[in-house]
Amino acid sequence: MKIMFTIFFFITSPFWPLGNNPVIGDPYIIINKQTNELAFIDDGEILKTYKIATGKTAQLTPEGEFNITVKAVNPYYRKKNIPGGSSENPLGTRWIGFDAENTEGRIYGIHGTNNESSIGGYVTQGCVRMFNEEVEELFEHIPVGTKVLILKSNESFQTIAKQKGAIE
Repeated sequence: MKIMFTIFFFITSPFWPLGNNPVIGDPYIIINKQTNELAFIDDGEILKTYKIATGKTAQLTPEGEFNITVKAVNPYYRKKNIPGGSSENPLGTRWIGFDAENTEGRIYGIHGTNNESSIGGYVTQGCVRMFNEEVEELFEHIPVGTKVLILKSNESFQTIAKQKGAIE
C-alpha cells in the first residue's frame, strides 16, 4: 500500500518531470529547416535566432519534438577517431545531443563546426551545425531536458512558439 501511495504521489506531483512541456518560461528550441534557422526561447520570449546548417536531404535531419539528453564540451568524433578540441574535428567545440529516433542523444545533435562556410546550407548527415561561438553561447543557457522542435515551415518562430505553448 505504501508503494502505491508513493507512486501515486510522484505521478500527480507538480514536480514530476513528465507531462505537458514546454511550459511558458521553460527554455525551448525551434529549428526550422525551411529557413535553416534556430530560435532560442526562454522566459516566454524568443531571445535569439541563429543561422544553422541541416541535412543534405530533407530526410536526414529528423522532424519532431525531442529532448536534449547529452551535453559535451570539445566532443570526441568517434566516426573518424578525432579527439575533442582538434581543429580537424567537424563537431566543433560543443555537442548538444537530442533523442531523435531513439538514439539517446549520441547520433543527432546541435554542434559547432570546423567549416564555418557550411552554415546556412543543407550539408550535414542529419545534425544541426552552428558557428562555434554561437553554439557555446546556446550551450550555457540550455539544460539537459530542454525540448527541441524540428520542422520545416513557412510560419514565423513567433507563430510556431505560440502554437507549441512556449510563449503567450
